[in-house]
Amino acid sequence: MEQNNKVALQAASPYNAAITREQFLFYEVRTTAKLLHEGCSSEEVVERIISDNLFQYPTEKSVRKMALACLRRLEALGDNSLVAAIATQPSDVAKQICLYAMMKQYRLIWDFMITVIGEKYRLSDTTFGKIDLNSYFLRLQEQDDWVATWSDSTVTKLKQVIVKILEENEYIDNIKSVKLNPVWLQPVLENAIRENGDEIALPAFNCFS
Repeated sequence: MEQNNKVALQAASPYNAAITREQFLFYEVRTTAKLLHEGCSSEEVVERIISDNLFQYPTEKSVRKMALACLRRLEALGDNSLVAAIATQPSDVAKQICLYAMMKQYRLIWDFMITVIGEKYRLSDTTFGKIDLNSYFLRLQEQDDWVATWSDSTVTKLKQVIVKILEENEYIDNIKSVKLNPVWLQPVLENAIRENGDEIALPAFNCFS
């Protein structure tokens, strides 16, 4: 009975904890995007990544899983020009697009970046710390019955992943940082966000025009 209840809660929730496994994966997503940009099909991308050990992982099983995760993330963009940009643009541009892809794929990241980070920029509040992460997850647990079932260790891991994502995208200088840096939205991504009708996401990138 309890198992059925959990499945029902999970099915009803827009949130999942997959990022504890999948994380930011910039190198892997960029490698995948390059293969797609070269004209490989999804199946060919997975086979190439495995046969040439492009991710340099120790076991093949984990490589296949991650290759499929990267493909799903690029599909979440729903925009071939952004996939091409990840493949070809300088890494700071590509990283920002990868963050947007994570937002598109994971409601957890989407909501965090808009309601916490975007709100900080809107209020010109440069403080950032555990209290922001704690209050975000507390709010989610109150709103969502599935999130309320997550263990403390899962939530702790999710917080660590989010902080690492912020560091990789230079929102913070390091994982112990207590100050948000100003970020600048790359024009290629800003144009795509507007074309996709995703203007609600702009504050996450410190963009209010």
